[in-house]
Amino acid sequence: MIANSDVLLEAATAEDAPLLGNLLELYAHDLSTLFPNVRLGPDGRFGYPKLPLYWSQPKQRFAFLIRCAGELAGFILAVRGSPVESELTAMDVAEFFVLRSYRRAGVGRRAARALWSLFPGRWTVRVTAQHREGLSFWGDVVAEAVGIPVKPFSCTVSSTAWQVFAFEPRLHVSQARARRDG
Repeated sequence: MIANSDVLLEAATAEDAPLLGNLLELYAHDLSTLFPNVRLGPDGRFGYPKLPLYWSQPKQRFAFLIRCAGELAGFILAVRGSPVESELTAMDVAEFFVLRSYRRAGVGRRAARALWSLFPGRWTVRVTAQHREGLSFWGDVVAEAVGIPVKPFSCTVSSTAWQVFAFEPRLHVSQARARRDG
């Protein structure tokens, strides 16, 4: 676990798969307005077929629960190797979700910083161009992590047009301490 103020990233285990599956349903519901291919299945669920890979590929995929003041606030799924980056060791934020009741309170910002302190080095964050709130959020968070604004580049992967932030965050003193003590 790593704490960043009252926000904590907790490594998810295979036992957390049902919980993550439920959170992924909320996340997919939010994204269904932006991605026409995100549709309900015949069972009334969106599903997330890649979730089991987070436990079968532990050196490549990383799942975290976000907790705020002890309460579940969201999740992050990260992967080593980005579909938009040639550097094989670059990390990619595959999925990032903060429950609506925790948004605009700095929880996502602190969770992102905690994630980056766990995996120093090159990162990519992909945001669909239609997701204006996401572009604004990630633009601010990445600029804060790097110290200057980072202009995203455009690319298409699997017929989805992305705006991509590629960067290497600076570790703040408090993050480095949390990482060392965690």
